[in-house]
Amino acid sequence: MLAEWLAVTPAAFNPSRAIDLSGIAAAAKAPPPPPGASYVLEVDEQSFEATIQLSLRHPVVVELYSPRADAQELSDDLVALANAAGGKYLLARVNVDAAPQIAAAFGVQAVPTVIGVVGGQLAPLFQGTRPRAEVEAIIAQLLQAAAGAGVVGIAEPVSIDADAGPDPRFAAADEALSAGDFAQAVVEFDQILAQTPNDPEAKAGRAQAALLARVSALDPAQVLADAAARPVDVETQLAAADTELMGGATQQAFDRLLELIRNTAGPDRETARLRLLELFETVGNADPAVLKARRDLMSALF
Repeated sequence: MLAEWLAVTPAAFNPSRAIDLSGIAAAAKAPPPPPGASYVLEVDEQSFEATIQLSLRHPVVVELYSPRADAQELSDDLVALANAAGGKYLLARVNVDAAPQIAAAFGVQAVPTVIGVVGGQLAPLFQGTRPRAEVEAIIAQLLQAAAGAGVVGIAEPVSIDADAGPDPRFAAADEALSAGDFAQAVVEFDQILAQTPNDPEAKAGRAQAALLARVSALDPAQVLADAAARPVDVETQLAAADTELMGGATQQAFDRLLELIRNTAGPDRETARLRLLELFETVGNADPAVLKARRDLMSALF
């Protein structure tokens, strides 16, 4: 499989081509990284294919290095830049001494070699050591090219240092949640999202707080009974889906909203669609039930 990913001989990365994308929207602003977050992954021949697949969601910068080379300063700069970027891209480090097949597949002649991967396509960046400022500028050009291709997702942290402490951005929201003031927690998450709209943690927190605010005053048994009695009432079905999700019946909640989407039109259908997307955020976009429901949603809409 490794050979399939690297079968295309990559053209040299052309910085001017990235700069010419001035008419394309810039890459989504990454949220400030959580304290102690790392976006650096050590990759071997077994994990390389899965790492390259991540480039379909967000850029991946591959550092091919050898402990025998005198290039520790470059490695340190690459790690620092990746972590400071807060998920705009993932740094994948490959020790060519331990993974010679990867080095051979890339046609690496010398180390260090740094290569960008966007949407599964390779973009050679540079070979040898470079000053940190130059490295940062080259990666910025790669991100701009990725934005032009629509690859603007945010990478998940590889790890988070527990000793780094909680993220101070969420202090007010966490306090509101602890006090049971779910409506205020929604307000606090909205303030974070106003600054960093693509922050996955804030989006998930907001969705969870909104769900708690909606169901906190509901009688689950009554809600489900009402939903059974009024199958075409949109608000009743939304409340029932919320209740099912809170009770751990994730698939039932998704199926209920999907059925509502299939059987409604106009504003009612859009309301159901938006609620389903919000529940996806609550559960987590990587959950298998969410992945299945997303496919079912596409079928229901089209």
